Amino acid sequence: MPQAPDRPDLGRRALAEALAAFTLVFAGCGAIVASAQYAGSLGNVGIALVFGLVIMVMIYATGHLSGAHINPAVTVAFTLSRHFPPREALAYIAAQCGGAIAAALVLLAVWPGQPAQLGATTPTVGVGSALLYEAVLSAFLMFVVMAVATDTRAVGAAAAIAIGGTIGLDALFGGPVTGASMNPARSLGPALVAWEWRDFWVYVVGPVAGTALGGFTYQLVRGGRGDAPGLGPLPDDG
Repeated sequence: MPQAPDRPDLGRRALAEALAAFTLVFAGCGAIVASAQYAGSLGNVGIALVFGLVIMVMIYATGHLSGAHINPAVTVAFTLSRHFPPREALAYIAAQCGGAIAAALVLLAVWPGQPAQLGATTPTVGVGSALLYEAVLSAFLMFVVMAVATDTRAVGAAAAIAIGGTIGLDALFGGPVTGASMNPARSLGPALVAWEWRDFWVYVVGPVAGTALGGFTYQLVRGGRGDAPGLGPLPDDG
């Protein structure tokens, strides 16, 4: 796959991923905290809208730079489906987690009392049910991501709207159940800073398994590997 001559180097692409993950956690988890502080002013619908919008905005802002994964589970799924080089996946994942942790630290500085545990995700159902929910939510997300990011027939400016809409939809019905994380970095930042690790593994295993399933399911339905390497210029995968 030819490399785009104006594609940023790995360091700049990783920085774009870190900034996007920072924005996701600061806005999304910030919405959870603000809603908890101000008598549920946003509610589940408002919080879901914030998560969907911030993803949409950051895809528009960074998709042409890094591909806008913004999620270690998405990076893993792209890598497993051979749409992203394994040698660069670790840099992306580290940047995503670093950005999420930095955002949680900023939230802590603003809210030292840690309302709503800074947006940490904890299930309201049994662990098995929570794991299944996170896996299914993540599979929905990755199916849409694969459709708009790897199939030239679906690529376009509407990709950010489709993915942001999927995040918002998942958060609407999954938020009250598990927090609708779908993203290990999004869960890691608040968990580490608020030191809330209850059932944290669910938010790693569920999204990774779900995105892998969603990615492979799209490839099965489509009937082969897609033609485009992501939401924007991505590295040559060999």
